[in-house]
Amino acid sequence: MNAIRVAAPATTANLGPGYDCLGMALDLWNTIEAEPLSAGDAPSVSVSGEGAGELEDGPGNLVYRSMEFLYRELGRVMPPLRLHCDNGIPLARGLGSSAAAIAGGLAVANALAAVTAPDSPGNEPGPAAGPTRGPFTPRDLLEMAATIEGHPDNVAAAVMGGLQLVVTEAPDGGAHNTGESTLYTVPVSVPAGIHAVLFIPEFCIATADARAVLPQQLPVADAVHNMARAALLVAGMATNHPEYLAVATQDKLHQPYRQPLFPAMKLLMKAAMDAGALGAFLSGSGSTVLALTQGREMTVAYEMAEAARQAAVEGAVKVTRPTPLGAHLLS
Repeated sequence: MNAIRVAAPATTANLGPGYDCLGMALDLWNTIEAEPLSAGDAPSVSVSGEGAGELEDGPGNLVYRSMEFLYRELGRVMPPLRLHCDNGIPLARGLGSSAAAIAGGLAVANALAAVTAPDSPGNEPGPAAGPTRGPFTPRDLLEMAATIEGHPDNVAAAVMGGLQLVVTEAPDGGAHNTGESTLYTVPVSVPAGIHAVLFIPEFCIATADARAVLPQQLPVADAVHNMARAALLVAGMATNHPEYLAVATQDKLHQPYRQPLFPAMKLLMKAAMDAGALGAFLSGSGSTVLALTQGREMTVAYEMAEAARQAAVEGAVKVTRPTPLGAHLLS
């Protein structure tokens, strides 16, 4: 059987005010290749690119564990396979590397399950099912991904692509993804010509650390500030009014509390806005700072890099754009 190859995108979450409910896929990719082995062969996992030498190269790898999760949902045992992950998404930089691993692993497993017979010894290739069709729908994959990740914003964009508004409703009416929580996901159109200019610092910010600094309570005025801007952001995107983004990407819920983890964050955002960016924010929990642009990308990139240099922050600039594609089959 030929290898199955899947690409999974980077994502940026929150987009300023949309904490844990907005995520957007970016044209920056991890590629995963899975080759089924004969029954009795030992599975193997290898990693190249970002995370090589850091990420687990055995069954503990997040891609591999996500694949096993899908097979457990099927009530089947995953066949032995050779798995190779070629990563273009930096780790722990607020660009959804874990969401890409989860979404990519689920997409690979879904395709693999479609072309292996569940009752044949060792799950050898079975009747023609076609690698583009799996036993689970994208909606199913999203719910699995949110269960694995624990919060749905990055994984919604990684699975579905584009800009996604996602809300989790718990059975008790709360907001945590536990038990039989219900996910509500709505795609939001992105104006043509939007680019994303990324300043990616060399240092990492662990998601757990970035969440730990957030307060348990907020002033009502700050909550209203964020609600209004999150609504304006969605409306501005959907109605092709990118000029609203300067206001719509402002935040008082998480970025002020995370600034001590990255003191130069505000300087990079200001440099981007002064250079003509539409909006700027901390990507996910950081450390990447992302500026949305519609022209002047090189100028914005230069000014962000210069602000970082003056603040003695080492890093790299990358210009990309939103992508409508989530994790998808290449072959």
